[in-house]
Amino acid sequence: MSKVNMSDFLDHVNRGAVIEGGSQQHRFMHAAGQEALRVVAELNSGFRTPEEVRDLLSQLTGRAVHESVTVFPPFYSEFGKNLILGQDVFINIGCRFQDTGGITIGDGTLIGHGSTLTTLNHDVDPDRRADMIPARIVIGRKVWLGAAVTVVPGVTIGDGAIVGAGAVVTRDVPANAIVAGVPAKLIRMTGFDTSQF
Repeated sequence: MSKVNMSDFLDHVNRGAVIEGGSQQHRFMHAAGQEALRVVAELNSGFRTPEEVRDLLSQLTGRAVHESVTVFPPFYSEFGKNLILGQDVFINIGCRFQDTGGITIGDGTLIGHGSTLTTLNHDVDPDRRADMIPARIVIGRKVWLGAAVTVVPGVTIGDGAIVGAGAVVTRDVPANAIVAGVPAKLIRMTGFDTSQF
């Protein structure tokens, strides 16, 4: 197998292929993570203007971050290059995004402080525990995640949904739903028409 590059790696994880422990993909992921950790350390090492924060997020993600995006540091990401932020996204203090498996956040979404989004599972077989299974998180438009929400790999949260503080989201959330709890359960529907979003 030839040497892995970023495009190859992203193709690999975005199709949900296993990252085998000790493989070339596994080594590439760890090496790429060092660059992400360098950028995150710079982001979190002192006061940064909103423009400086967006510039560092652009370095982290490898793509332009829209001027309407606001992130309050500290912010943590172990990979960065599989994170897509829409316009008018707000991410509050102390959020942790494990984006290796892919995180997409839609326009106008609010992420409460201390929230965690994870996109990698380990194999359940103890002999294969170092293997990782990537699964993208997709958060729709105008979603509101309360403080300290955890979203696990493979979850999609529909447009206009609200996730209550402290919830652990283990399965998809429909558009316009309000969910809360551990694991998150439907509380009610908001009644808003998100087809106009």
